[in-house]
Amino acid sequence: MPKVNARDLQTNETDDRGRIYLGTEYANKRVTVAVVEVESDRPDEDELAAAYREASESADQLAEEWQGTSHEAWDGLDE
Repeated sequence: MPKVNARDLQTNETDDRGRIYLGTEYANKRVTVAVVEVESDRPDEDELAAAYREASESADQLAEEWQGTSHEAWDGLDE
């Protein structure tokens, strides 16, 4: 296994198809690329599930508050 010097590590962003541009200094050369770490700017499934639960609870609370306010408004019209 080849040794890697930490100074030789580069962090690049991928394009929308997952490709990385290495640069012209690697043109017409054979390169070996290793993926050491992958970060995503998208939330993972647990984060999405937690956000959905929170939104659902907030919606339920808002619906209850609106129902009370709505009844008060309709009762006020009858007076």
